[in-house]
Amino acid sequence: MSSKSTPMIKQYLSIKEQYPDAILFYRMGDFYEMFFEDAKTASRILEITLTSRNKNHGKPIPMCGVPHRAVQSYIARLIRQGYKVAICDQVEDPAQAKGLVRREVVRVITPGMIIENEFLDARANNYVLAVTRIGDVMGLAYLDISTGTFRLAESEDRDAIADEVLRVSPSEILLPESVRSDTFFSAMITAVSEKAVTFIADRRFGYGEGRERLTDQFQTLSLEGFGCETLRAGVGAAGVLLYYVGETQKQKISHISGIETYALTDYLCVDDMSCRNLELMENLRNGTRQGTLLEVLDQTVTAMGGRRFRHWLRYPLLAAPEIEARLDAVEEALGNPGHTGTLREALKSVYDLERLGSRIVMGHAGARDLIALKRSLATLPAVMETVSLFGNRLFAWREDTAPLSGLAEQIENAIREDAPPTISEGGIIREGYSAELDELIKISKDGKGWLARLEAEEKEATGISSLKVRYNKVFGYYIEVPRTHSEKIPAHYVRKQTLVNAERYITDELKAFESKVLGAEDRRAALEYEIFNQVRAEVRTHNGAIQSAAKFLAGLDCLLSLAHIAEQNNYCRPEIRTDGQLIIEDGRHPVIEKMITAERFVPNTVRMDARENQILIITGPNMAGKSTVLRQVALLTVMAQMGGFVPARAAAVSLTDRIFTRVGALDNLSQGQSTFMVEMQETANILNNATPDSLVILDEIGRGTSTFDGLSIAWAVAEYLHDLRGKGVKTLFATHYHELTELAREKPRVRNYNIAVREYNDEIIFLRKLVEGGTNRSYGIQVARLAGIPGRVIDRARMILGRVEREHQNLRTISHAEDDSIAEPQSVQMGLFCHPEAVLSDSLKKLDITRITPLEAINYLNELQEKIKFH
Repeated sequence: MSSKSTPMIKQYLSIKEQYPDAILFYRMGDFYEMFFEDAKTASRILEITLTSRNKNHGKPIPMCGVPHRAVQSYIARLIRQGYKVAICDQVEDPAQAKGLVRREVVRVITPGMIIENEFLDARANNYVLAVTRIGDVMGLAYLDISTGTFRLAESEDRDAIADEVLRVSPSEILLPESVRSDTFFSAMITAVSEKAVTFIADRRFGYGEGRERLTDQFQTLSLEGFGCETLRAGVGAAGVLLYYVGETQKQKISHISGIETYALTDYLCVDDMSCRNLELMENLRNGTRQGTLLEVLDQTVTAMGGRRFRHWLRYPLLAAPEIEARLDAVEEALGNPGHTGTLREALKSVYDLERLGSRIVMGHAGARDLIALKRSLATLPAVMETVSLFGNRLFAWREDTAPLSGLAEQIENAIREDAPPTISEGGIIREGYSAELDELIKISKDGKGWLARLEAEEKEATGISSLKVRYNKVFGYYIEVPRTHSEKIPAHYVRKQTLVNAERYITDELKAFESKVLGAEDRRAALEYEIFNQVRAEVRTHNGAIQSAAKFLAGLDCLLSLAHIAEQNNYCRPEIRTDGQLIIEDGRHPVIEKMITAERFVPNTVRMDARENQILIITGPNMAGKSTVLRQVALLTVMAQMGGFVPARAAAVSLTDRIFTRVGALDNLSQGQSTFMVEMQETANILNNATPDSLVILDEIGRGTSTFDGLSIAWAVAEYLHDLRGKGVKTLFATHYHELTELAREKPRVRNYNIAVREYNDEIIFLRKLVEGGTNRSYGIQVARLAGIPGRVIDRARMILGRVEREHQNLRTISHAEDDSIAEPQSVQMGLFCHPEAVLSDSLKKLDITRITPLEAINYLNELQEKIKFH
């Protein structure tokens, strides 16, 4: 810093030193200014002009600025890029300050510490998550400050914790300083590389400090009531979140009134890769929700219902009674379409009570937020009257709505419907609410009439018909007279300003009026702000009831949404079982059936159990629909366990603890991993973590390596899943390795299926139907032709396939062949586990030459020849 630095720059640097990892927005008048490196960074990202300060005094200081009235949009852009923003405001009146105005950071906005609607996705939570380790136990907690959602879990299973971090999908992660060199945590950071990571001193993660922070926040003697008193690692993680809230928000956040403790084993786990493969929340093409299960199922009409629905979809239940309760509620809603329609219409008038309440409690709410709250609370009596007509316990909300109705009435009486967005300039409190305020408003209104009378009197007294009495912010009230009438100006007029064509004057009478009116305007604005804060404080005392109502309405919205989509798409109620059976009769893919328009969706029946139909080997050509069948079984399982109806004629779903998928081939070249390595890592995860209660979806294995290696791995994987823990695991295995169909002869719980096609004039027709039995053809050449491969390539491929099938030559020999006059290929494929020599040897050893006739010998040789063709 230069010795010639101004007091302002010295103040800026002293504040900036406390927030080195944030861009400091330093309030100067009507602008927030940034200096030095912050200015360079902000000007680049915000695309605003970079200028400089102190150009004539030593080294210029880079600077840029944004208007304080438009600051939100600029902050949003920085936050989206992963930056933190420290808001430094003037904390004393400049008119009363002696010397430099005192400034302080009043809030730090980070990706995980956002409450403004314009920064947030209305239908998704915005979490900041903390992870720590105490001994062998990993603790995890996450918080959405905009809604007050606060959850905690811990586990000794590192992989489970890593999966949970990905499932939560936080915007920001807090980690202890000491884990920077820990391989587990570095792998986690890599997995969430697009998220903001903040390191905090290890001592802040301690159990003692965490417990103290939590009990102080909740005003309890212990954490027993929240089920986490003994969860040392989890409490340490939760405690650091409250520490971080205090450091960034500069206040105690009273709307965080409890914490939900849960076990990772309480829910059906769909790991992050499987979530992507199944396109539950985001599609694989561009990462949006278009074409996802969420888009199809989420018919909620409130923002808080949308967030709750995402949670239900990402955390399907494992407890049968809870699932049945949701299914009962959905069935009852379906059976009462009139009441259901009434409720859904009423909910459309409900604003985001969770986030409204949070902004009000934190002191960031404006008059329009209170109006939105009032309108929402006004719908409660009608909603509660309608839900009382339902019998399911999930529709029951027994709290008294009278206090909230009274609160809505108070807001109605106090706040004007046309209140401006600012709360410090008046115009927000209704007339009739405060006698003192009404008096000040009357003075302002009477003032306009008084000015009109004064203007008329002065025109008559001076004889100047063009005389005007006016006001502006610079000169206040004045009398304006055209210069052509200057000779008529009375002596008591005092000249205030000279214009090109007019003169402006004031009088003692006008100055006295100005003092009275302007004083009233200032007092009015101050009193309105004071009254508004009183109303906001009253709302704050009801926040617990507001959040309780929000929670109930969000759940109600989800149940009604599940009923609506079930009625709209002809879904059925699934039977929830615990015997390992998974039966889907005429099941449909919930997303694809809504997207296809050129053809009718063909439903399929799938039956799986732990006795005879545990592993289904599914063969058939590309584009036939194997992947669709696989995915729809997984999706229907998720839908059933979240408590929803499913697209099928009938369905029975046995409780599933995890769904694993190995689908497609997504390269991870940026991390130096080949397609095959990624495939093997995903397969290893399945083999190491699947249980007899899991569901495994395998869509091709081994395609990233040689045919023999790939087939061998696929065979071994299928065997392993069949024998897993002596019980096996339900597996749907789609493959082009037709040799895998031989597994059905060796393993008792393996069954073969294929997707039927029909051939006609060398063309194939996809029937999309799953039928029993294997197939020995892939129809690859026909599919290639449908895809638009040139005819010459198709013809050459037929020739090569014919030679391979007939002569078993390798591709090097084929490429040098001169005779291309190859007959059309037979409908066979080479066997890789059963060679022709073995077929001949085994058959001839069993032949009793002494008893065979010449004719029988000829027929037998013909059979051998045919058998070899198929091997």
